Amino acid sequence: MPPDPFSINVPDSILDDLRRRLSEARWPDAIPGAGWDYGANIEYVRGLCEYWRTGYDWRANEAALNAWPQFVCEVDGVDIHFWHVRGKGPKPFPLLMIHGWPGSMVEFLDSIGPLTDPGGHGGDAADAFDLVIPSLPGFGFSGKPRERGWGVTRMAAAFDTLMTRELGYARYGVQGGDWGGIISAKMASVYGEHIAGAHVNFVVAGPVGEMSAEEQASWEERNRFQAQETGYSNVQGTKPDSLTVAQSDSPAGLAAWIVEKFRTWSDCDGDVERAFTKDQLLTNLMLYWAPNSIASAARIYYESMRDREAFAYPKVEVPTGVAVFPKEPWSAPRRWAEARFNIARWTEMPRGGHFAAMEQPGLLTEDVRAFFAAVR
Repeated sequence: MPPDPFSINVPDSILDDLRRRLSEARWPDAIPGAGWDYGANIEYVRGLCEYWRTGYDWRANEAALNAWPQFVCEVDGVDIHFWHVRGKGPKPFPLLMIHGWPGSMVEFLDSIGPLTDPGGHGGDAADAFDLVIPSLPGFGFSGKPRERGWGVTRMAAAFDTLMTRELGYARYGVQGGDWGGIISAKMASVYGEHIAGAHVNFVVAGPVGEMSAEEQASWEERNRFQAQETGYSNVQGTKPDSLTVAQSDSPAGLAAWIVEKFRTWSDCDGDVERAFTKDQLLTNLMLYWAPNSIASAARIYYESMRDREAFAYPKVEVPTGVAVFPKEPWSAPRRWAEARFNIARWTEMPRGGHFAAMEQPGLLTEDVRAFFAAVR
């Protein structure tokens, strides 16, 4: 169906209910000095929730999100909510930017202006993009799938349909991190006739042949991380609703689950507010809380683990740019990535982590511009 204009407008009743739930939260005792060792730092989350209740201005942040044109379009039976911002330049190039979990379209907020209007942000107007930034099906203000099967393959198909059939872009680029990087790679493999290039800051690639000492160390570090830090994925991939019932009921529980990931996966040296402001963290949380989408979002893990085609595809021949941020936990050495992708650009960044678009929007923007200048 054709896209319909959309504006985020969370009812006052939801905001009042949120404040009530935050004021009545029942907090567990923390082991003195435990910090983040057991997962979420209870005292930090408690303080953040108090700010959420008394200091955070959702209406101001809602207005910032609504400052950009947005739409809803039904694709494959599910509404997709997205920003669609036309570029200011002689020939803007269409670019689909895809977020992951536990992020949201909010991650890209600081990149919209520089990418759509580079001339107004110290760049060359010839580098302008038409940006399409959706919420994944089940996330944010997109619709919630009512049937099984909405894993990587089906989301990739839906986004290609959105870009080509609904928005009329016969040729476009893709960019993403986390699930957005996975979906971008899938799209570049399956819909390569439509996609001029893929830029990712998250690469799924394993060892190739005999490993060097450096590669062996990288592999061992990744294995340690997988063993110690991926319990969330096992839960969401097997029994998600045993957890999401609690998260849908408790904003404090939702904050604990998500903010701990922002701390662990970012380049913040253990202090989450070195990488993100409280308002950034809470605006991202609001895209799970206000539409009650934490359950439908978490199911991407369950569905993708049962999607046999999610990670099974031939080498991506579409030109691929990779931005490697030093604190990205799932980074892969270039040689491994080259076995799965046609690497046209590889950039080792000086700083930044998993949430690159939010942590280092300037670095990501410049790399996106440079990569697509060669393929657009």
